[in-house]
Amino acid sequence: MATAPRPRTSTRDPEDVGRRLAAWLGARLPGARVTGIRVPSSNGMSSETLLFDIEHPDTPVRACALRLAADPDTYTVFPVYDMARQYRVMRLVAEHTDIPVPRARWLEEDPAPLGAPFFVMDRVAGRVPPDVMPYTYGGNWLHAATDGERARLQEGTLSVLARLHGQFPAREAEFLRAEGEGSPLRRHVEAQRKYYAWVVDGLPRSPLIEAAFDWLDAHWPKDEGPSVLTWGDARIGNIIYDGFTPAAVLDWEMAACGPRELDLGWLVYLHRFFQDLTVSFGQPGLPDFLRRDDIERRYAELTGHIPRAMEFHTLYAALRHAVVMLRIAHRQLRFGEAEPPDDPDALILHRDSLAAMVAGAYWT
Repeated sequence: MATAPRPRTSTRDPEDVGRRLAAWLGARLPGARVTGIRVPSSNGMSSETLLFDIEHPDTPVRACALRLAADPDTYTVFPVYDMARQYRVMRLVAEHTDIPVPRARWLEEDPAPLGAPFFVMDRVAGRVPPDVMPYTYGGNWLHAATDGERARLQEGTLSVLARLHGQFPAREAEFLRAEGEGSPLRRHVEAQRKYYAWVVDGLPRSPLIEAAFDWLDAHWPKDEGPSVLTWGDARIGNIIYDGFTPAAVLDWEMAACGPRELDLGWLVYLHRFFQDLTVSFGQPGLPDFLRRDDIERRYAELTGHIPRAMEFHTLYAALRHAVVMLRIAHRQLRFGEAEPPDDPDALILHRDSLAAMVAGAYWT
């Protein structure tokens, strides 16, 4: 999927959304005009983002981005889109940390104005490492950077995680604790089991994903470590960079209460996902970038917390990503963008990596 045309993510007409947005905004800023509405090339596979400008003489707000809950007619990636939760997390992160997050301006929980709940935030200038084609492939600004420049970007990114985990008060993250019994990590994994069950409801099950869940049960960490606010989708593709310095941390829909390693494992594995894919196509990629041992060492230096059970957390990241990719693949099948395979695991783009992790042969 990373080398194919981007799958359909919406049936909405941006011009229609723009007209409705202008009507909604007029009730809050009488006389305001909405201009320059466009869909960013990096628009995600889950919630939708629209960029627009405001023209109004009495407000400093000019460049904006709108985060809109997924179109229910497009076989949504997640069963629930809680825009109020994302809005609250962004405002709390801005209040309690020095992490650069866009200022969240307005929240609309009523689906009537645009067909789904949404919020509006300030738009931050900069550049984002691309997913399609992945930044590991070449032909983009990050791949063309020097080793030193990528090292600066890696350091700044890891500093974001260290500061988030260290500065955000643990008590303020309790509302993000998943439902159920047991520790935050137990609840987190159980929520993923329920999500997987939703993804495969009425469809062929994935033997590989189920084997990975069994692996987690058999290799549960003896010491889960303290729980903090975790960003959730902790990857460089969700950061706007000014040069090679983080300027805005985006996409908080997967934020959760849990061990720090949830973010560290996701950061390490999501790079490996692109790197493995690039190598499979005969290209070198960026093998010295976001290496697991470098991430663990430097995070410990920044925080005093030595990352633990990283085999568990990198496999868990690969498992979580597999469930998301399975859902996206099912959406492609629904819209006729792909043909159904005989083996349901063939829908998992990184099946070989996940299988190697389950077999204990990936990091050796």
